[in-house]
Amino acid sequence: MKISCSECNVATDLEIRFDVASFACPNCQSLYTISPEGMRLHTKFKYQPEDTGLAIGQKGILRKEEYTVTGSLVKKTYGKYYWREYILQNASGDFVYLSEADGHWILLTDIEEKHNVKDHPPYIDHGDMRLNLYEYTDAEIVAAQGYFDFVVPDKKVSMFEYISPPYCISIERLNDVENNFLGEHISKAEIRKAFPSLALPYQHGVGIVQPFYLNVKNTAIIFCATAILIFASHALIYSNRAEETVLSKDFLFSDFINKDFVSPSFTLEGGSAPMTVSAQTNTNNSWANVQVALINETTNEEVYANKDVEYYHGYTDGENWTEGDNNEKFYLCGVNAGKYHLTITPQKATEDQGNLSMKVDVVWSQPSTWNAWIPIVLMGLAMIGVYYLNVNFERTRWAESDYSPFDEEE
Repeated sequence: MKISCSECNVATDLEIRFDVASFACPNCQSLYTISPEGMRLHTKFKYQPEDTGLAIGQKGILRKEEYTVTGSLVKKTYGKYYWREYILQNASGDFVYLSEADGHWILLTDIEEKHNVKDHPPYIDHGDMRLNLYEYTDAEIVAAQGYFDFVVPDKKVSMFEYISPPYCISIERLNDVENNFLGEHISKAEIRKAFPSLALPYQHGVGIVQPFYLNVKNTAIIFCATAILIFASHALIYSNRAEETVLSKDFLFSDFINKDFVSPSFTLEGGSAPMTVSAQTNTNNSWANVQVALINETTNEEVYANKDVEYYHGYTDGENWTEGDNNEKFYLCGVNAGKYHLTITPQKATEDQGNLSMKVDVVWSQPSTWNAWIPIVLMGLAMIGVYYLNVNFERTRWAESDYSPFDEEE
C-alpha cells in the first residue's frame, strides 16, 4: 500500500496484510483517518522523539519468524513519562508488539482472555500464574508513524498493568472496548540480533518485568542440594576414620647431635586429614627446635615443617614476666592415605645444659568438619547476598508504582 502525505508530499510504500483505518506520516507526523469515503487529515502530532527507533518497513527476525514494522506509537503518562510501542506483522498476517521504555523491552501478543479490572483488583490470574497490579493510569498518544488497523485515538486510553516478572498482562480500554495483551521481557541482545542496524536506547533503572540476574529459588535449591552432597560425601569418606597416633617418642638431645631419627613405616587409610605434631621440652630462658619431614614411600614426595619451642621469663621493673611456652603444636595439612615414614631432627641451644630431652607426638587427626562447613558457610553468605540484592532489585522495580508491596511492609 502506498500513501502520499498531503502535508509534506512524501509517499510511504509498504506491503501490508490488513485493512488500514489510520495512517501517520513518518516524515511529518500527520495523522489521517481512512474510511470508504476516503482519507482525511485528523491531526498533526507536535511531539518529536529524540531518537528514530525502528523505522516503518524495517524487517527483523524474532523468535525464528520474520516480521515487518508496520506502525509505531509514542505514549505519555503523568505528563512526563514516555515509552514506545511498535506493531509488527509476519507473512501470515499475525501481529506482535514491542514495547520499549528506558531501554527495557517487552514482547507482547494479543490474548482472547478477558479480566474484570473495573474495581482495580490487586491481582489477576492467568493460567497458573498470578500477576500483581503494577499500574493503573490514563495514557495519551503523542506521536505515531505508519499504518494501523484501528483508528488512532485522540482521547486518553485507560491502561492496567499486572506483572509477574518476566511476564505481564497489559489491558487497554477505550470507549468500553478492551484489548488484552500478554507480555514477556525480551533482552537487548535478542533485539540487537533481530534488528542489527537499530541504535538501541540506553538502558537504565529496572524494567517493569525485567527478571533478576539469578533465579533466587533455584539458586537456593542448588545450594541446599550441594550442601547435602558435601555432608553426605564427607560422612561417607570419613565414616570409619578415627584419630591415629603414628609416633610418640622421647628424644634425648645428646643422642641426636647432627643426627636424624627415622621412624618405622606406617600406613594411613581413609580420606585426607591434617597431621598434628606436638613438641614438649623443658626450655628455661632458652629455645629448642624440632624439624619433621613426612616422606611418602610410594611417590617419594617429602613435606617439611619445623617449630621453635621457646620459653623465657624474668623480673623487670618490679614485675614478673614470661614469654613463650614449653609446649608447641604445628600441622601438616591435607595428608592423604598412603605408606609413610617420618624423619625427625630435635635440637636445642648448646648453652642450655639443663634441658635434656624432647617429647614428640605425631597424630593423624580425625578429619575436621571445617572442610565441609567452609564451602557451606560461603554458599550461605552468597545466598544472603543474593537475597538482599534481589530485594533491592524489586524495590527499584516497584519504586514508580502506587501499588508497591514494599509500601505495605514499611
